[in-house]
Amino acid sequence: MRGKGAAQEVGGPALRVGLVCPYSLSIPGGVQGQVLGLARAMRALGVEARVLAPCDGPPPGSFVTPLGASVPTAANGSVAPIAPDPAAALRTIRALREERFDIVHLHEPLVPGPALTALLFSEGPLVATFHRSGDIAWYRAVKRPARWALRRLALRCAVSPLALSTARQALGGDYHLVWNGIDPAQFEAAEPWARSGPTVLFLGRHEPRKGLAVLVEAVVRYGVEARIWVAGEGPQTGTLKELTLGDPRFEWLGTVSEHEKLRRLRAADVLVAPSLHGESFGVVLLEGMAAGAAVVASDIPGYASVARARRDALLVPPGQPRALADALREALRGGPAIAEIIRSGYERASAHSLRALAERYLELYAPLLPGAHGPRQKVEH
Repeated sequence: MRGKGAAQEVGGPALRVGLVCPYSLSIPGGVQGQVLGLARAMRALGVEARVLAPCDGPPPGSFVTPLGASVPTAANGSVAPIAPDPAAALRTIRALREERFDIVHLHEPLVPGPALTALLFSEGPLVATFHRSGDIAWYRAVKRPARWALRRLALRCAVSPLALSTARQALGGDYHLVWNGIDPAQFEAAEPWARSGPTVLFLGRHEPRKGLAVLVEAVVRYGVEARIWVAGEGPQTGTLKELTLGDPRFEWLGTVSEHEKLRRLRAADVLVAPSLHGESFGVVLLEGMAAGAAVVASDIPGYASVARARRDALLVPPGQPRALADALREALRGGPAIAEIIRSGYERASAHSLRALAERYLELYAPLLPGAHGPRQKVEH
């Protein structure tokens, strides 16, 4: 290999990688964002990367092959937009045969739809990345056939120690520990949103596990004096909006575009992430740190592995509104200690770039390609 990572053989064609996402790219989500970002980073390195995924509207890039519409499905305390229908499976098989990828990289390979179809019908080297963590009922239900199907994988990766532990306990096998990534340049280029006074930003779906109700109670009951931007929507939106009627501190933004999200992150003094559970990796924390905001988040494993307590963020016990209110007030007051946390957080976020992640995956792909020599790389634990 030469040049940019493992992108290209000497004198040969560019490496062709198919990234298969089980979730609709038309609906914001952590896995979708990672797959699209990874594809763009790989293409910038000279790799012919394409994304195969459901889309409920126009595909978000010329490098995306849409596989049909999605169906909202309850999963892990949230709603997953998947495409488990036969038509999507047939489109997936056809795309894989036509594209003839050197590597097919599956994200969440056991999710019904394109990812599971690709696991069963792809030819050539298969790589899988596991994102989920916690008690996953689907893993329990399909444990025996899943272990059999996963033997087709040449390489398994997990995005966090929590995701690695979940996959290993349920499915067996060895895993490379990678990470999720962000594009720091996006935040540097974004123009801060106009604001009036100290501002706190919440980004996420309005469902119980995201802890928005805890934030509302912290502000209303314990007197956090700041503008509270609440982005996103979900089953709790109506109820929680009623609790804040007439409260000028709250501004309910609804679903925001990626461009608006970047601008609001750049403007916010604090990014708050009060999730209760179910977070494998805190990408939203990295986004807040990259934007230069002070981060206040729940002290749960998926977040603590991203942001170090009182070094990169203020971490508080989940589900405790008084503790959350105290941390928000401390972050809003600022001062040398908070400035140092913001500086350290920015450096940590910069180390989790999508470019570095793409280069890491290309290193992992290299031994799987035709003509590769030498031992397989050591698995990281």
